[in-house]
This record gives sequence, structure tokens and C-alpha cells, in this order.
Amino acid sequence: MRAWQHRRMTSPTPRARLAPMRPRDPHEDGRTASTLELFFDLVFVVAVSIAAANLHHALSEGDVGRGLSAYALVFFAIWWAWMNFTWFATSFDTDDWLYRLLTIVQMSGVLVLAAGIEPAFTERDYTLLVLAYVVMRVAMVAQWLRASRSAGAARRTTQVYAAGIAAVQVCWLLMLLLPSGAQSVVLPLLVVAEIAVPVVAERRGTTPWHPHHITERYGLFTLILLGESLLASANAIIEALHDDAEVARLVELGVLAFVVTAALWWIYFWPPHHRAIGGLRRSIRYGYVHYFVFAAAGAFSAGIEVEIDALTGHSELGDVAASFTVTVPIAVFVLGIWWLAIRENADRVVNVAVPVGALLVLLDPVLPVPIALTALVMAAIVVVLVLHPPLDEPSDDQHGRAAAH
Repeated sequence: MRAWQHRRMTSPTPRARLAPMRPRDPHEDGRTASTLELFFDLVFVVAVSIAAANLHHALSEGDVGRGLSAYALVFFAIWWAWMNFTWFATSFDTDDWLYRLLTIVQMSGVLVLAAGIEPAFTERDYTLLVLAYVVMRVAMVAQWLRASRSAGAARRTTQVYAAGIAAVQVCWLLMLLLPSGAQSVVLPLLVVAEIAVPVVAERRGTTPWHPHHITERYGLFTLILLGESLLASANAIIEALHDDAEVARLVELGVLAFVVTAALWWIYFWPPHHRAIGGLRRSIRYGYVHYFVFAAAGAFSAGIEVEIDALTGHSELGDVAASFTVTVPIAVFVLGIWWLAIRENADRVVNVAVPVGALLVLLDPVLPVPIALTALVMAAIVVVLVLHPPLDEPSDDQHGRAAAH
């Protein structure tokens, strides 16, 4: 009997009870992505894949402007929903049943959003896309309101987050009542309103960020996006088995896609990303500029598919334009990571080689050389990174000065 009473007194809080949603320790040892966060990422594989496929079809049909604008909006919805959950989780993750349930509600919204991607591309119909997006954001409002009850010094910040997000969602719903022409004008304004909420809220008092946890989450999402490029590489090889006329060029394209994807992985994970997150300004920069990095990674896989269409005679784009659908995303990805995380942790050689290499890749379609130049340039960048490792960790004084700026 006494043994049973001892076990009862020392057992952890039952899962049916809710844990106080207090701010997490930003210096917590061993903080890694949870299984729930990894599960959360899985639904974004679906949304990213459908967005890239629709971009591929729009580009191959020659509808470049329409395709890029739709992709930019759709990817914003995907990225913003993912990023907001990620930064909230690093601050207030409790992993109790209510936290899990609200996260699963957000995941269901992502799946519905994925179903609304095609109408957004083909018909400029944003109804399903917006409704799914609002579902995800309302779940996020509930999370912030719950956090406000135990947030301590960050209470006012959590309340601003909840109020700001809720207000913007009302505006999204009202936008659906406008004619399509007016919607096109209002959409950019609502995007600006969304990205302004964290800037305003964090100025009330910053929430705690765990640099290693945040950068691990960004790295995991990057791997998901690069996985789409590996799929495109495999598709080029598969297509070569069914097209005897262009088998050599298709195999070359498949190898190019694989080499470049491997190089993008190497370049992304070369710098110590956790150093890029310090004060509010640096953290906002790291989070927001990743939109272009992530969008470029997704567009790269679409570009490979466009090149396959061009080689097999199924694209309205010419050879040069089709090549740009591959090289532009590569250059944007490399320049984005260089500016965010590499340049402050690299010597002069690396800080010349990386941006110059990105420029060479960008100009590859108009240079009188084979398409393999892109793969060679990317491999050369990797060699430079291997020979020139990241600079040593700055001293505490340097960290303090960097955070102050």
C-alpha cells in the first residue's frame, strides 16, 4: 500500500490536465524539434508539392507573370502559417492535449489550403485558399490567448499577437466579398498587415526564442523543399527512359538537378545559423528573408520540370527562358543564405566566391557554354566552403554589440 501511495505522489501530471503555458527557457539544453513539430511539417509537403506543380504548369504554358504572382501569394500563405507556428512553439510549447489539438486543427487547414491552390492559379479564385488560411490563423489566435494567461512579462505581447492576428483575419474574410479586381489591390495590403503583426507585438516585449531550436526547424523545412528537387531529378531520369531522342540531355538534366540540390544542402548548412538570431531586428530579418529562400527552393523543383517539358517539346517557353526557370531560383537561394547566415561567419574568399558564383549561375542561360556550368559552379562553391570553414564563435562582448544593433 505504501509503495502504491509513493508511486501516486511522485507520478507526473496526468496528460488529461493542461499545463500552464509559461514561456520556455531560451537557453534550455538539448532542445530539439518534437515529434508533433515533425508531424506538423508533413502536411506542408503536400502544400509545397501542389504549389510547385501548379507553378510548373503555368510556366510551361508560357503564363509566366500570372504563374509567378499566384505562386508568390500561395507560398506566402504556406510559409507564414508554418513560420508563425514555429516561432510560437519555440516560446510556449507545452505538448499537452489542447496544444496538440489546436496544432492538428492548423494541420487540417493546411490540407484544405492545398486543395485551394489550383483554383488560385487557374481562376484567380482565392475563396478556399483564404478560408483554409483563416482556419489556421484562428487556431493560432487561440494559442496566443491561452499563452497570455501564464506569459508573465510577455502577457501584453501575447495579447497584441492575438488581437492583431484576429483583426487581419476579419479583413481576409471581408476581402472575399469584393470583386476580383479589387481583391488584387487588397491582397498585398493584407500581406503587409500580416507581417506587421509580429513587428508591432514584439516591440511590446519580446517572447523568448531558442536559437538552436528555431534554426533546426528552419533546416528541417529546407530539407522538405530540397526533397521536391530530388523528385524532379528522378523525374528527369524517368522521362529519359521514355524518350530516345533526348535521352542524353534528360540524363544530363537529372544529374544537374541532383548535383545542384546536394550543393544547395551543403551551402545552407555550412554556416552556424544560430548566430544569425540575436535581437529583434536580426531575428525578424532571419525569419522574413527565409520566405525568398524557401520559395526559391520550391521554384527550383518546378524549374526542373519546366526544363523536362522544354526538352521533350511540351513547353511554350524557349530554351533560354526555360533555363532561367532553373537558374533564377538557384541564385536567389544562394544569395539569400549568403546574406542571412554566411557573410558574417565567412572570410573574404567565401564572401567573394558565393555571390560571384550565384551571379554566374544566374547568367548561365545566356552564356555560350553547356548547361553543366551551373553544376560546376555550384560544386566550386562547395569546394571553397570546405577549404574555408566558418569563422570562430564571436566573444561574449561581440555578441552583446551585435544584439544591440
